[in-house]
Amino acid sequence: MDNASYATLTRQAGLMTEMQVIANNIANASTTGFRSEEVMFSEHVKALSADADSLSMATANVRDTVQTQGSLTQTGGTFDLAIEGEGFFVVETPNGQRLTRAGAFGPNENGDLVTPDGHPVLDAGGAPIFVPQGAGTIGIGADGTISVGAQPVGQIGIVLPTDPNQMTRETGVLFNAQGGFEPAPNGRMVQGFLEESNVNPITQISRMIEVQRAYEMGQGFLDNEHERIRGVIKSIR
Repeated sequence: MDNASYATLTRQAGLMTEMQVIANNIANASTTGFRSEEVMFSEHVKALSADADSLSMATANVRDTVQTQGSLTQTGGTFDLAIEGEGFFVVETPNGQRLTRAGAFGPNENGDLVTPDGHPVLDAGGAPIFVPQGAGTIGIGADGTISVGAQPVGQIGIVLPTDPNQMTRETGVLFNAQGGFEPAPNGRMVQGFLEESNVNPITQISRMIEVQRAYEMGQGFLDNEHERIRGVIKSIR
């Protein structure tokens, strides 16, 4: 196989990865707190020899999370929370503490505030949050302070990753801040709202069409190269 075919194959592999990312974005267009992804391409250039052209290949091995805030939808739920501006909620999972923007919370049978998957929501100190039931109206302030009646009973933490470049997506709405995290100075919590996915379906579908066409062009080139090589072999024989 010649260099042109190798270069085209790396391009095709990158386009396939981008298509998978786009499909996942579209599938999560209605997922609360979902952050869309983009594929970052890198180019590798190698000099073949002093009297020959260089060889360039592209790879798509990095996924970048788009941090643009999604729109806020009012639900009126007591424990439905959204963050305006920067910041993440912290939840405890079997794999450790993880960050999320999905704020559809609720108390479990023990009164602990948890996610729909049962992961405890943590306060600013990293401890689970207990919400007394039947003790009065529950209010949650912009700083995450939970009050029952006029009595504060806890505070939901809002944090930022210390090094955003070390934050990786673990599942659809959970992120692993491998470099640690710290309190978010400008995050503002809103009670009775949920943040929608920041996926723009129209943009994603348009990009999907572009990627599909680019992949078909690459496949056409590979088919033509295959026929060319077969013709050369036949003529040599």
